[in-house]
Amino acid sequence: MRLFSDPQLNPAAEHGWRRRWFDIIYRHDTPPARNFDLVLVVAILASVGVIMLDSVAAFHARHARTLYALEWGFTVLFTLEYLLRLATVRRPLRYALSIWGMIDLLSILPTYLSLLVPGSQSLLVVRILRILRLFRILKLTRYVEESGILLGALWRSRRKILLFFSSVMTLVVIFGALMYVVEGPEHGFASIPTSMYWAIVTMATVGFGDIAPQTPLGRAITSVLILIGYSIIAVPTGIYTAELATSLRDASHDRGPLDRRGCPECGLEGHDAGALHCRGCGCRLPEPMN
Repeated sequence: MRLFSDPQLNPAAEHGWRRRWFDIIYRHDTPPARNFDLVLVVAILASVGVIMLDSVAAFHARHARTLYALEWGFTVLFTLEYLLRLATVRRPLRYALSIWGMIDLLSILPTYLSLLVPGSQSLLVVRILRILRLFRILKLTRYVEESGILLGALWRSRRKILLFFSSVMTLVVIFGALMYVVEGPEHGFASIPTSMYWAIVTMATVGFGDIAPQTPLGRAITSVLILIGYSIIAVPTGIYTAELATSLRDASHDRGPLDRRGCPECGLEGHDAGALHCRGCGCRLPEPMN
Protein backbone atom coordinates (compact mmCIF):
# COMPACT_ATOMS: atom_id res chain seq x y z
CA MET A 1 0.00 0.00 0.00
CA ARG A 2 1.31 3.44 -0.93
CA LEU A 3 1.85 5.95 1.81
CA PHE A 4 1.24 8.94 -0.43
CA SER A 5 -0.93 9.49 -3.47
CA ASP A 6 1.53 12.02 -4.94
CA PRO A 7 3.90 10.09 -7.27
CA GLN A 8 6.85 12.25 -6.28
CA LEU A 9 6.58 10.93 -2.72
CA ASN A 10 6.31 7.25 -3.55
CA PRO A 11 9.27 5.21 -2.29
CA ALA A 12 12.04 4.48 -4.80
CA ALA A 13 12.08 0.82 -3.69
CA GLU A 14 9.67 -1.50 -1.90
CA HIS A 15 12.45 -3.07 0.19
CA GLY A 16 15.98 -2.32 1.32
CA TRP A 17 17.64 0.74 2.78
CA ARG A 18 15.74 3.18 0.55
CA ARG A 19 12.39 1.95 1.79
CA ARG A 20 13.56 2.04 5.42
CA TRP A 21 14.83 5.61 5.10
CA PHE A 22 11.72 6.62 3.18
CA ASP A 23 9.56 5.48 6.10
CA ILE A 24 11.79 7.32 8.57
CA ILE A 25 11.93 10.58 6.61
CA TYR A 26 8.40 10.89 5.24
CA ARG A 27 6.29 9.10 7.82
CA HIS A 28 5.47 10.72 11.14
CA ASP A 29 3.62 7.95 13.02
CA THR A 30 6.46 5.64 14.11
CA PRO A 31 9.09 6.12 16.84
CA PRO A 32 12.07 6.30 14.38
CA ALA A 33 10.21 8.84 12.24
CA ARG A 34 9.26 10.89 15.30
CA ASN A 35 12.86 10.88 16.51
CA PHE A 36 14.09 11.91 13.06
CA ASP A 37 11.63 14.82 12.99
CA LEU A 38 12.60 15.85 16.52
CA VAL A 39 16.32 15.93 15.66
CA LEU A 40 15.63 18.02 12.57
CA VAL A 41 13.42 20.49 14.41
CA VAL A 42 16.07 20.98 17.10
CA ALA A 43 18.75 21.38 14.41
CA ILE A 44 16.66 23.95 12.53
CA LEU A 45 16.01 26.02 15.64
CA ALA A 46 19.66 25.80 16.69
CA SER A 47 20.90 26.82 13.23
CA VAL A 48 18.57 29.83 13.15
CA GLY A 49 19.86 30.78 16.60
CA VAL A 50 23.44 30.62 15.32
CA ILE A 51 22.54 32.90 12.40
CA MET A 52 20.96 35.43 14.76
CA LEU A 53 23.94 35.39 17.11
CA ASP A 54 26.27 35.79 14.14
CA SER A 55 24.54 39.07 13.27
CA VAL A 56 25.52 40.55 16.67
CA ALA A 57 28.85 42.30 16.03
CA ALA A 58 30.26 41.87 19.55
CA PHE A 59 29.35 38.17 19.71
CA HIS A 60 30.68 37.58 16.20
CA ALA A 61 34.01 39.21 17.10
CA ARG A 62 34.53 36.87 20.07
CA HIS A 63 33.14 33.62 18.66
CA ALA A 64 33.54 33.89 14.90
CA ARG A 65 35.34 30.56 14.50
CA THR A 66 32.86 28.68 16.67
CA LEU A 67 29.89 30.14 14.80
CA TYR A 68 31.54 29.34 11.47
CA ALA A 69 32.13 25.72 12.50
CA LEU A 70 28.58 25.34 13.78
CA GLU A 71 27.15 26.78 10.59
CA TRP A 72 29.08 24.33 8.45
CA GLY A 73 28.04 21.49 10.73
CA PHE A 74 24.37 22.36 10.28
CA THR A 75 24.89 22.81 6.54
CA VAL A 76 26.42 19.34 6.22
CA LEU A 77 23.56 17.86 8.27
CA PHE A 78 20.87 19.50 6.11
CA THR A 79 22.76 18.54 2.95
CA LEU A 80 22.68 14.89 3.98
CA GLU A 81 18.98 15.19 4.75
CA TYR A 82 18.34 16.76 1.33
CA LEU A 83 20.29 14.04 -0.48
CA LEU A 84 18.45 11.33 1.47
CA ARG A 85 15.11 12.82 0.50
CA LEU A 86 16.14 12.80 -3.16
CA ALA A 87 17.54 9.26 -2.96
CA THR A 88 14.49 7.69 -1.35
CA VAL A 89 11.72 9.02 -3.61
CA ARG A 90 10.81 7.56 -6.98
CA ARG A 91 10.98 10.88 -8.83
CA PRO A 92 13.74 12.98 -7.26
CA LEU A 93 13.54 15.76 -9.87
CA ARG A 94 9.87 16.35 -9.13
CA TYR A 95 10.65 16.58 -5.43
CA ALA A 96 13.58 18.95 -6.08
CA LEU A 97 11.26 21.28 -8.04
CA SER A 98 8.45 21.13 -5.46
CA ILE A 99 7.96 23.83 -2.82
CA TRP A 100 9.51 21.66 -0.09
CA GLY A 101 12.44 20.74 -2.32
CA MET A 102 13.14 24.41 -3.06
CA ILE A 103 12.97 25.28 0.64
CA ASP A 104 15.40 22.46 1.45
CA LEU A 105 17.78 23.71 -1.24
CA LEU A 106 17.56 27.33 -0.11
CA SER A 107 18.42 26.26 3.43
CA ILE A 108 21.84 24.94 2.37
CA LEU A 109 22.75 26.79 -0.84
CA PRO A 110 23.75 30.18 0.68
CA THR A 111 26.53 28.64 2.77
CA TYR A 112 28.10 27.04 -0.29
CA LEU A 113 27.63 30.20 -2.37
CA SER A 114 29.45 32.24 0.28
CA LEU A 115 32.63 30.37 -0.70
CA LEU A 116 32.40 31.92 -4.17
CA VAL A 117 32.30 35.56 -3.02
CA PRO A 118 35.48 36.12 -0.97
CA GLY A 119 36.94 39.55 -0.28
CA SER A 120 35.96 42.53 1.83
CA GLN A 121 34.15 44.17 -1.09
CA SER A 122 31.65 41.34 -1.03
CA LEU A 123 30.69 41.59 2.64
CA LEU A 124 27.22 42.85 1.77
CA VAL A 125 26.63 39.87 -0.52
CA VAL A 126 27.82 37.47 2.16
CA ARG A 127 25.53 39.10 4.67
CA ILE A 128 22.57 38.65 2.31
CA LEU A 129 23.48 34.99 1.84
CA ARG A 130 23.60 34.56 5.61
CA ILE A 131 20.14 36.05 5.96
CA LEU A 132 18.84 33.70 3.25
CA ARG A 133 19.73 30.82 5.53
CA LEU A 134 16.76 31.86 7.63
CA PHE A 135 14.71 29.96 5.05
CA ARG A 136 15.48 26.98 7.27
CA ILE A 137 12.72 28.16 9.56
CA LEU A 138 10.26 27.36 6.76
CA LYS A 139 11.30 23.72 7.07
CA LEU A 140 9.52 23.65 10.41
CA THR A 141 6.12 23.83 8.73
CA ARG A 142 6.76 20.33 7.38
CA TYR A 143 6.42 19.00 10.93
CA VAL A 144 3.32 20.95 11.94
CA GLU A 145 0.30 18.77 11.28
CA GLU A 146 -2.12 21.68 11.08
CA SER A 147 -0.03 23.71 8.61
CA GLY A 148 -1.77 22.04 5.68
CA ILE A 149 -5.16 23.19 6.95
CA LEU A 150 -3.93 26.77 7.44
CA LEU A 151 -2.32 26.95 4.00
CA GLY A 152 -5.34 25.32 2.37
CA ALA A 153 -7.72 27.85 3.91
CA LEU A 154 -5.48 30.70 2.78
CA TRP A 155 -5.35 29.32 -0.75
CA ARG A 156 -9.12 28.88 -0.99
CA SER A 157 -9.74 32.45 0.19
CA ARG A 158 -7.15 33.92 -2.21
CA ARG A 159 -9.72 35.38 -4.64
CA LYS A 160 -11.69 37.19 -1.95
CA ILE A 161 -8.50 38.54 -0.38
CA LEU A 162 -7.18 39.59 -3.80
CA LEU A 163 -10.43 41.43 -4.50
CA PHE A 164 -10.17 43.15 -1.11
CA PHE A 165 -6.60 44.33 -1.74
CA SER A 166 -7.58 45.51 -5.21
CA SER A 167 -10.28 47.67 -3.64
CA VAL A 168 -7.83 48.99 -1.07
CA MET A 169 -5.28 49.87 -3.75
CA THR A 170 -8.01 51.73 -5.68
CA LEU A 171 -8.73 53.84 -2.59
CA VAL A 172 -5.00 54.43 -2.10
CA VAL A 173 -4.59 55.72 -5.65
CA ILE A 174 -7.66 57.99 -5.41
CA PHE A 175 -6.78 59.49 -2.02
CA GLY A 176 -3.10 59.76 -2.92
CA ALA A 177 -3.85 61.71 -6.07
CA LEU A 178 -6.38 63.85 -4.20
CA MET A 179 -3.91 64.78 -1.48
CA TYR A 180 -1.25 65.54 -4.08
CA VAL A 181 -3.62 68.10 -5.58
CA VAL A 182 -4.83 69.52 -2.25
CA GLU A 183 -1.56 69.68 -0.28
CA GLY A 184 1.09 69.78 -3.00
CA PRO A 185 4.90 69.48 -2.80
CA GLU A 186 5.21 72.42 -0.38
CA HIS A 187 3.65 70.27 2.36
CA GLY A 188 5.63 67.11 1.64
CA PHE A 189 3.31 65.52 -0.93
CA ALA A 190 5.98 65.75 -3.64
CA SER A 191 4.45 63.21 -6.03
CA ILE A 192 1.51 60.86 -6.40
CA PRO A 193 3.60 57.79 -5.33
CA THR A 194 4.68 59.70 -2.20
CA SER A 195 1.06 60.60 -1.52
CA MET A 196 0.06 56.95 -2.03
CA TYR A 197 2.64 55.96 0.62
CA TRP A 198 1.00 58.47 2.97
CA ALA A 199 -2.45 57.02 2.16
CA ILE A 200 -1.29 53.47 2.98
CA VAL A 201 0.25 54.57 6.28
CA THR A 202 -2.89 56.52 7.18
CA MET A 203 -5.32 53.77 6.19
CA ALA A 204 -3.32 51.23 8.19
CA THR A 205 -3.53 53.61 11.21
CA VAL A 206 0.25 53.45 11.63
CA GLY A 207 0.83 57.21 11.63
CA PHE A 208 4.59 57.63 11.15
CA GLY A 209 4.18 61.41 11.02
CA ASP A 210 6.86 61.97 8.36
CA ILE A 211 4.20 63.42 6.03
CA ALA A 212 1.19 65.23 7.46
CA PRO A 213 -1.53 67.44 5.94
CA GLN A 214 -1.39 71.14 6.74
CA THR A 215 -4.54 72.54 5.17
CA PRO A 216 -8.05 72.21 6.64
CA LEU A 217 -9.29 70.38 3.53
CA GLY A 218 -6.34 67.97 3.67
CA ARG A 219 -7.06 67.21 7.33
CA ALA A 220 -10.72 66.57 6.53
CA ILE A 221 -9.74 64.13 3.79
CA THR A 222 -7.33 62.47 6.22
CA SER A 223 -10.10 62.02 8.78
CA VAL A 224 -12.29 60.30 6.19
CA LEU A 225 -9.44 57.99 5.18
CA ILE A 226 -8.75 57.05 8.81
CA LEU A 227 -12.40 56.11 9.33
CA ILE A 228 -12.32 54.02 6.15
CA GLY A 229 -9.17 52.30 7.39
CA TYR A 230 -10.77 51.36 10.71
CA SER A 231 -13.82 50.05 8.83
CA ILE A 232 -11.98 47.69 6.48
CA ILE A 233 -8.83 46.68 8.38
CA ALA A 234 -10.48 43.52 9.76
CA VAL A 235 -11.99 42.37 6.45
CA PRO A 236 -9.18 39.99 5.33
CA THR A 237 -9.03 38.50 8.83
CA GLY A 238 -12.75 37.76 8.70
CA ILE A 239 -12.48 36.20 5.24
CA TYR A 240 -9.64 33.94 6.30
CA THR A 241 -11.26 33.03 9.62
CA ALA A 242 -14.48 31.95 7.90
CA GLU A 243 -12.59 29.79 5.41
CA LEU A 244 -10.46 28.31 8.21
CA ALA A 245 -13.54 27.37 10.23
CA THR A 246 -14.95 25.59 7.18
CA SER A 247 -11.66 23.73 6.66
CA LEU A 248 -11.56 22.63 10.30
CA ARG A 249 -15.13 21.29 10.10
CA ASP A 250 -14.31 19.40 6.90
CA ALA A 251 -11.12 17.96 8.42
CA SER A 252 -12.98 16.84 11.53
CA HIS A 253 -15.63 15.19 9.36
CA ASP A 254 -13.01 13.41 7.23
CA ARG A 255 -11.16 12.06 10.26
CA GLY A 256 -14.32 10.57 11.68
CA PRO A 257 -14.90 9.99 15.39
CA LEU A 258 -11.91 10.03 17.72
CA ASP A 259 -11.43 7.22 20.19
CA ARG A 260 -10.54 7.72 23.83
CA ARG A 261 -7.49 5.47 24.00
CA GLY A 262 -4.78 7.10 26.06
CA CYS A 263 -1.12 6.71 25.17
CA PRO A 264 0.64 4.54 27.79
CA GLU A 265 3.78 6.66 27.41
CA CYS A 266 2.59 10.30 27.40
CA GLY A 267 -1.13 9.94 28.24
CA LEU A 268 -2.33 11.81 25.13
CA GLU A 269 -5.93 11.07 24.08
CA GLY A 270 -8.11 11.83 21.06
CA HIS A 271 -6.35 9.73 18.42
CA ASP A 272 -7.89 8.88 15.06
CA ALA A 273 -9.99 5.76 14.99
CA GLY A 274 -7.79 2.80 14.14
CA ALA A 275 -4.52 4.63 14.84
CA LEU A 276 -1.64 2.33 15.76
CA HIS A 277 0.78 4.87 17.23
CA CYS A 278 0.45 7.95 19.40
CA ARG A 279 0.36 11.19 17.40
CA GLY A 280 2.31 12.90 20.18
CA CYS A 281 5.25 10.64 20.99
CA GLY A 282 4.97 7.78 18.48
CA CYS A 283 4.55 5.08 21.10
CA ARG A 284 2.35 2.12 20.12
CA LEU A 285 -1.22 2.45 21.32
CA PRO A 286 -3.12 -0.30 23.12
CA GLU A 287 -5.53 -2.36 21.07
CA PRO A 288 -9.03 -0.81 20.81
CA MET A 289 -11.66 -2.33 23.06
CA ASN A 290 -14.54 -4.10 21.32
